[in-house]
Amino acid sequence: MQARRWTIVAVCTVLAVPAILFGQAATPPAAAPAQFSPAESLGALLSLTESQVVSAAEAMPADKYDFAPPATMGEFKGVRTFGAQVKHIAQANYSLLRANGVPGAVDPKTLAGLTSKDDLVKALKDSYAYAHTVVNSLTADNAFTSVAGPPPQWKATKASMVAFMIEHSMDHYGQMVEYLRMNGIIPPASRPSAGSM
Repeated sequence: MQARRWTIVAVCTVLAVPAILFGQAATPPAAAPAQFSPAESLGALLSLTESQVVSAAEAMPADKYDFAPPATMGEFKGVRTFGAQVKHIAQANYSLLRANGVPGAVDPKTLAGLTSKDDLVKALKDSYAYAHTVVNSLTADNAFTSVAGPPPQWKATKASMVAFMIEHSMDHYGQMVEYLRMNGIIPPASRPSAGSM
């Protein structure tokens, strides 16, 4: 009887050890999710967008800045040239973010006459520098403050205008990628050495 009792105790102990070592009691509590400020979170997305758009603008040779797909390739009548895409993004970056009231915005109309690759890439980079200034002004207290200017149905806030600016850039980046590929150029962000998301 005594031997049977010790056998039962031994079996229970052996079965209990893994539960104690690997069970709930041994599992550390889950770490709280990281919290980022609006400037940190949107700034990271802006930097990614800027990197892709600017690298695409730099990848197209200067003599191809007037490239637009020919009509023989489909319905491309009236589409922007590659250079016009770059200019449009720079102008829109200022237009969409001026509502946030951060000083330093350039009047988009002043970019209208730019045509050379060097001038357009500089204007693009400058517009993203301004965008970073706007993003860095965002805080948890002001990010969802409404802004005047956009149509009322947009329910525009400081943060949503930044999000819209990033979305708009990526829309036109997609068109720039097609233009690069039509000219036999792999977009820098798509090259094997660039990694993937």
